[in-house]
Amino acid sequence: MSIAYANTNIRVPAGFRNLLEGLVREVLREQPTNVVNFAARYFQKLLELREADGIDPVAWGAMLED
Repeated sequence: MSIAYANTNIRVPAGFRNLLEGLVREVLREQPTNVVNFAARYFQKLLELREADGIDPVAWGAMLED
């Protein structure tokens, strides 16, 4: 996927959109007072899940985007 920005196209890495959509859903659901800390914890949990179970949410999201 690419996004037009000014007169250039920026290539968005595979799975990035899905990853950010997951974060946005959780922020809207939880309504945290500190979004930056919430995002840090959210991504830390995803990293721990990937390391423990071998499930990579970015790779999985990339498959969904195709």
